[in-house]
Amino acid sequence: MTDGPSDHDRPASRVRACLELVRLPNVFTALADVTMGFLFTHAEFGARDGWVLGLLLAASGCLYAAGVALNDVFDREADARERPERPIPSGRVSVQAAKLVGWGLLIIGAAMACSAGVLATAWRPAVVGLLLAGCIVLYDGLLKPTPLGPIAMGACRMLNVLLGMSVQPIPWAAEHWLVAAAIGTYIVGVTLLARNEARQGSRWQLALAAIVILAGVGMLMFLLPVMEEPILTLIAEPYRWYLLLGLLGALPALRLLQVIFEPCPDQVQVTVKHCILSLVIFDAAVCYAARDIGDAAVVLLFLLPATILGRWIRST
Repeated sequence: MTDGPSDHDRPASRVRACLELVRLPNVFTALADVTMGFLFTHAEFGARDGWVLGLLLAASGCLYAAGVALNDVFDREADARERPERPIPSGRVSVQAAKLVGWGLLIIGAAMACSAGVLATAWRPAVVGLLLAGCIVLYDGLLKPTPLGPIAMGACRMLNVLLGMSVQPIPWAAEHWLVAAAIGTYIVGVTLLARNEARQGSRWQLALAAIVILAGVGMLMFLLPVMEEPILTLIAEPYRWYLLLGLLGALPALRLLQVIFEPCPDQVQVTVKHCILSLVIFDAAVCYAARDIGDAAVVLLFLLPATILGRWIRST
């Protein structure tokens, strides 16, 4: 009598391992960035805009998934010591399969960005997509363990936001750069925070991460003064914007304060997950400032699959 297949060999287990490899719940936060960027720069939809947005979303999703898969490939020795439950060190995904997924999705993502540029007759989607792909490889393969690692990761998110804004026919203005830089700064802080998720964290490092995260939120306070056309509600009552950001910023602030006083790995991982998901809420707030509540709700919908899948698939 032969033994049945092990849990690792079951099709459902292999699928789950691959989805865990690419951090599927977090992919939807990248899609929220792109959707926000696109809606922020499009007051109206043209005949091809839906197809262009679809290609940009595909590019963003593939590039994000490629980045985290390649991150696990390059980090496999450290993960074997600190995170043995991850797909590669646990044996659920082979190194060769992870490389195939990572490099394959990177190429597909870059090709999708170029295709969006062709369809929109614009050069920026291709340039931003290729820069994002290059930044991902640079972070995963070289910069991650260095002091420049968090900055490189922030640059990846900044480029992801700009990817959503890349089909705008006119040059980017201060408002576009501010939104992208704010999201990028926020992710620099989250990356600093995540460096402490596999071991007992240093309180001063966690405090620095908290300061950078909240600085990213604070940068959005300057959005209304530089926007050309905020919604009428905020023109008439700008205090609503500052109150909204204050309330939204208080949510990660409380989590960050708690983790500084209780810097254990489990608590850090929960806080990292919370901060990543909160990014969707900040994307929706930015979209609200430019397009009102309807478009903000569209962005906020990405929180549903991210949250639901996060209960089944590990996202950190």
